[in-house]
Amino acid sequence: MPKPTISLTLHAAIAEISAAEWDQCAGGKNPFVSHGFLRAVEDSGSAGPETGWIPRHAAFRDAQGQLVACAPAYVKTHSYGEYVFDHGWARALEQAGGRYYPKLQVCSPFSPVPGPRFLRAPGAPDSAELAAALVQATGEMRLSSLHITFCEQDEYAALGDAGFLQRMGVQYHWHNQGYASFEDFLAALSSRKRKTLRRERRDAQSCGLTFRNVRGGDITAADWVAFYRFYQSTVDRKWGSAYLTDRFFPLLSDYLGDAVVLMLADDRGTPVAGALNLVGADALYGRNWGCTGDYPFLHFELCYYRALDFAIIQGLARVEAGAQGEHKIQRGYLPQPTYSAHWIAHNGLRRAVADFLGQERASVAAEIEGLRQLSPYRRDEAGTNADQEIS
Repeated sequence: MPKPTISLTLHAAIAEISAAEWDQCAGGKNPFVSHGFLRAVEDSGSAGPETGWIPRHAAFRDAQGQLVACAPAYVKTHSYGEYVFDHGWARALEQAGGRYYPKLQVCSPFSPVPGPRFLRAPGAPDSAELAAALVQATGEMRLSSLHITFCEQDEYAALGDAGFLQRMGVQYHWHNQGYASFEDFLAALSSRKRKTLRRERRDAQSCGLTFRNVRGGDITAADWVAFYRFYQSTVDRKWGSAYLTDRFFPLLSDYLGDAVVLMLADDRGTPVAGALNLVGADALYGRNWGCTGDYPFLHFELCYYRALDFAIIQGLARVEAGAQGEHKIQRGYLPQPTYSAHWIAHNGLRRAVADFLGQERASVAAEIEGLRQLSPYRRDEAGTNADQEIS
C-alpha cells in the first residue's frame, strides 16, 4: 500500500502556523516546544534575523492540508545559544576552504532542555522520514548541515539508524520516588549527605530573606524587572551574552500562564534573587537564575531544594536542572545522558566528525557511569534514582 503524500513547508515565523495545530502535534507535555514558548522567543526579539536565529519552522501536511507533524527550526549564522558545541567543526571546515554557516538547527532556542524535536500527530511519518525531508531542504537552501539537538532517546536511535551522526552529553536530573515531603526525600540519602543538605537549607533560610513562588498571571511587571536584573547579573559573571531580551520574560507568563513559576527571595520586601522554572506534564524544568547579593547557599535553596519541594507537592516525576554542574549530584540530581543527531554535507568533515563522536560517546558513557558512583542515595535507593540507559 503506498505511503500517504506528505508535503514540507518552512515558515519564517511561528505565527504563520496556528497555535491549535502546532500544539496538537506538540502534545502539551514539554513547554519548550509549545507554540507559546516559541512565540515568546520571536515576539521578544530574542530570536530573529538580527540575532542570527532565523526561523524556518517545519510544517508537514498531508494531502488534505492537515498538519501531521512539525519541528521548531532555525537557520543559524553562528553556534551560540545551542549548548551543543560545534565551533571546532566550523573551524575545521573553514580552514579546509568550506563554509559552515549558515546551518539548519532543530531545537528549542536558548534551552538545553531534552524533549521531542519532531512533533507528531498520531499516524504521522516517523522521525527519520521527517528528518530526511529536512535533509533535502537543507541541501536546497545550500546549508552546510542539519543539527537536531537535545532530542529524545527514541529520535536519537531512529536518526542514528538513518545515518545521522550521534552525539551524547550529560545533565543532572532529580527523580521523584513517590516522596511525600522533602524530609521523605532526605531519608533516602546517606546520613552524611542528609546532614549536609539540612545544614545548607538552614543556613540559606536564616539570612533574613523571605521566599515566595509566583505563577503565570500572578507574576507582576515589577517581579519581571527584578528578575531580568538577576538574569543579567548571571550573564555578566559568566562573561557571556544575554540571549534573552527584557521583553521575553513577561511575554512568557502572558503566553504560557501557570506553566511559568518564578521562585523569588526578598530582603525586606525587595527581591534579591530569583529562579525561573517551567512546568511540564510530568517535570519541572529549571532554566535561569540570578542574585544581586551574597547569601550562603541561596543558589542551592532557590534552584534545587525549592524546586524539589514544588515537584513533590505537585506530584511531578522529576526536576531537570539544566546544563552543567557536578555539584548537583550531592543534592540528589543524578547524571543522565542527553542526545543530538547531526547531518553534514561535506564528506571529509562528516568522516572526521564521525570518528570524533565515536570516541566522545565512549568517553561520555564512561563519565556518566563514574559520576553515578558519587550518588548521595543510600545503596538500597541508588538504583531507583537512575533514569535512562546509556546508549
